[in-house]
Amino acid sequence: MKENFVVVAEVRTVHGKGASRRLRREGKVPAIIYGGKTDPQAIQVSHNELMKHLKIEAFYSHILSIDVAGTTEQAVLKDLHRHPVREEVMHMDLQRVLADVLLRMQVPLHFKGGEVAPGVKVGGGVVEHHVSQVEVECLPKDLPEFIEVDLSKLELNEAIHLSQLTLPANVSLVELKHENDISVVAVHLPRAVVEVEAAPTETSAEVPATAQKPADAAKAGDAKKDDKKK
Repeated sequence: MKENFVVVAEVRTVHGKGASRRLRREGKVPAIIYGGKTDPQAIQVSHNELMKHLKIEAFYSHILSIDVAGTTEQAVLKDLHRHPVREEVMHMDLQRVLADVLLRMQVPLHFKGGEVAPGVKVGGGVVEHHVSQVEVECLPKDLPEFIEVDLSKLELNEAIHLSQLTLPANVSLVELKHENDISVVAVHLPRAVVEVEAAPTETSAEVPATAQKPADAAKAGDAKKDDKKK
């Protein structure tokens, strides 16, 4: 069952960098909600409450209920600006959604079965994740919280591509619309093993005397004596 996220917000009447800094000192996050058939609106939310939501993965790919002064709107999280050093949210962008309008969202991939994949369990390979999320297009009601990727049948040197993912009904992948069927995950031998197997064997044209067999060394010595006699 999907979670129901409610973000309580207030109308923001102050603007500018100075006003935003003051809001942050008061424990508020400046934000904006835009899109749909309504003008963009500046809002502010509690930093502590927002941080609680952000600890839940589904919050990033979920239809959110934004309560602005008692009026609820449906929206998705489109952008989040964090402080480069501190664990602090500086600004948040929300996009309104309409029930009959397609939206595009990044959805996380959940991988399972890697430990029993033949390429890992029998072939000694390792799982290489190439992407951790994909962009989907669908109506708001069909938006998945995540897409599951089953690795349990992957053999060594095999990969799963976007076109092989099992998608929920009425959900499509944006990359495939551009015929970009990229690899999502693969099983390969560890890099160190591959490098050892691929290392060329260098052989010298002349075998050093220290590496020669005793009989060969004796023959080489006799040959040198013959050359001197000549």
